[in-house]
Amino acid sequence: MKPKVVVFDFGGVLIDWNPDYLYRKLIPDPDERRRFLTEVCTMDWVVRQDGGQPIALGTEELIGRFPHEADRIRAFYERWEEMIGGVIDEGVRLVDRLEAAGVPLFGLTNWSDETFPYAWEHFGVLRRFRDIVVSGRVKLVKPDPRIYAETYARIERHVPGVAPSEIVFIDDNVKNAHAAAAAGWHGIHHTDARATAAKLRELGFAVGE
Repeated sequence: MKPKVVVFDFGGVLIDWNPDYLYRKLIPDPDERRRFLTEVCTMDWVVRQDGGQPIALGTEELIGRFPHEADRIRAFYERWEEMIGGVIDEGVRLVDRLEAAGVPLFGLTNWSDETFPYAWEHFGVLRRFRDIVVSGRVKLVKPDPRIYAETYARIERHVPGVAPSEIVFIDDNVKNAHAAAAAGWHGIHHTDARATAAKLRELGFAVGE
């Protein structure tokens, strides 16, 4: 069946989020900054907050492991907004084109429930989706198959009878795109908007050149 629904990841596709934006100010030396972000405030740690662990708890647990890094660790969420560079215009243009073509749009994001309200308030593109599954709210994170099942159930409420093969998922993390494919969806690994638009055209969506 021809795909008819598109699901967007947000970070790296529609929203420019990068811890370097903050930590360049706190750790000018690039090697030391990379060490800190790969050994202390790791993405595995971030994902625990994205999965519903309270930020305060996650922060204090990490400080317990790295007490000499306490100030830098606390800055991660105290100054989290400084990691946001704004919307990614090329990604938003994909939303514009799909919306203009009448395609039902949904969101699926790994995001802490405590920080997502900031994004919702500041980035109007997020309010253009029929529904959004936020990992911190459902206590599941990509690429767990259960979060795709939860998202499918939510989509089906809006588009009754939709088949998994009629859903396309766009994510900048290749593991998450592969997990969507394992759920029977079409997974697009987003590297840039032009390549994603080409893949959408191959699937039959009118997104222009």
